[in-house]
Amino acid sequence: MKRSLLCLGFLMVLVIASGGRALAQSARTTPAFYIVLNSLTRNCSVVDKTPQTDTPNITVASDAVYKTRAEAEAAKNTLPSCNR
Repeated sequence: MKRSLLCLGFLMVLVIASGGRALAQSARTTPAFYIVLNSLTRNCSVVDKTPQTDTPNITVASDAVYKTRAEAEAAKNTLPSCNR
């Protein structure tokens, strides 16, 4: 009983010390763009959301994260998997 109260108190101190951010998810404030390859159509596209790779025909063409859409479009033209 004493150990659980001690752990609970320690956890509360950590949450208070971090300003309550320890339990909250951090919000993405800067835009991020990704290059995604559709392996069925062999077309690459630039998306502004994190790619869902749970479908078999969608793969991430590049591991890089781009700050602007123009930067991602320029990088898409240089990728060998997108120039087929």
